[in-house]
Formats: sequence, structure tokens, C-alpha cells
Amino acid sequence: MIDALLIAVVLQWVIIVALSLAIVALFRQVGMLHERLGPVGALVLPGGPKVGQSAPRFTLPALDGQSVSIGMPGGRRSTLLFFLSPTCPVCKTLIPVIKRVANDEADRLTVVLASDGDEPAQRRMIEEQKLFEFPLVLSSELGMAYGVSKLPHAALIDADGRLAASGLINNREHLESLLTAQDLGVASLQEFLARPQPISVDA
Repeated sequence: MIDALLIAVVLQWVIIVALSLAIVALFRQVGMLHERLGPVGALVLPGGPKVGQSAPRFTLPALDGQSVSIGMPGGRRSTLLFFLSPTCPVCKTLIPVIKRVANDEADRLTVVLASDGDEPAQRRMIEEQKLFEFPLVLSSELGMAYGVSKLPHAALIDADGRLAASGLINNREHLESLLTAQDLGVASLQEFLARPQPISVDA
């Protein structure tokens, strides 16, 4: 009886150790996969101006009555042009993100909202989502000039009027990747990650 109990205890410990080793191996594989994937930036879509080129220039009336200049050189801050629609559910989930980024990056960034279509629906969106702090312009030509084919889409224009980054965004990471791409001087975060990384040699 004692021998059987001892064997059962030993087997339990063997199973526990084996499970622990399996969990450690699984965590290691997950870590390696995460490292290989890296952060994913906004999806760059075909069409529209290329990063580094002069951004299409527009002067448009916003729904609040002010005149908004887009793509004009000589400014002090970059312009984040955020394309959205009242019927786009993902756009609505990103509005709090836009507000936070605009607040966090206020010293370097001006946010302009862009849409087209039914003006009363746009005004309702402004009321419902409390977007009074951002000018909203309605122009289908603006979207075509920037190659917007899917929403939500964002274009980052630097103070010199050049397109710094652009792409389809679905979350805060995608949006912040545009600012990161601008800081790194690349067209997209994917381009930066695809570059061969220098190999450091220990002395």
C-alpha cells in the first residue's frame, strides 16, 4: 500500500515537472513569435500622393464657418487629416483616440476632420461625438486627391506641406505609427521594419 502511494506521488511530481517545462517552452515560442511579428503600422493603400511628395493643397470651408488650409507649406505644426463618416462604426471607435492624440501631441499637431455626403448627418455626428474642437470639411475631391478608398483613413502632412505618412487605421497603434514613421523619416513602419538591421559586434 505504501509503495503504491509512493509511486503515485512520484508520478504526480513527474507530471507537474513535465507540465512546467511545457509551459516554459510555450511562453518562449510566444515571445519569439511576438518578436518576429513586431508592431504593425497603418496599412498603406495604393493611390494618392507618395510619402515625401508635396501634399495636395486645398482651402475649404469647415462646417463651423472657418476656412481651413490643407497642405500649405510654412506652418508651425504638422496636420493630421482624419477621414471619417457618420456611417463608419470603426471611425466612431477611433474618435476618442483622435482626441487623446490631439491633446498629447498638441505642440506638434493640428487635427482636421474630413468627410463628404449628407451635411445634416455630419452635423449630428459632431454633436453626438462632441467634435467641436476640430474643424470638419466636406469634400469628395479632397478624399480622391489623397487616395482615400477605405475608412477610417489618415494622412499626416508636415509643416513644409509634404506628405509624411498615410494609411488605413483601425486602432491607436495604427494612428501612432504615422507619427512614428514621421519621426523615423520613413514612409511607413513596415518599411522601417523591413530594412536590414545593423549587426552589433561586441568588442
